[in-house]
Amino acid sequence: MSIPNDYQAIVNKIISDGKHGPYAVAHSEELGWITFSLDPAVWSESDLPECGMYVVLSRVRKKPAGWRAQHGRFFQPSDKQ
Repeated sequence: MSIPNDYQAIVNKIISDGKHGPYAVAHSEELGWITFSLDPAVWSESDLPECGMYVVLSRVRKKPAGWRAQHGRFFQPSDKQ
């Protein structure tokens, strides 16, 4: 089974004061809920996402508490297939 590297998701929640820094929670049709850090090492955009925005998450890993993305960016017109 081939697993895609990128997942389109919609940002549902922004947590600005998380235990390990700011992060966001997004929902993907393929995986369900995915969290990702808003640290520049993970979030590659200069602006932060807002609730309701489409993002592309990659390098996703399964952890005991759920899915975590190791890279995120805004969804762009070139992402449409």
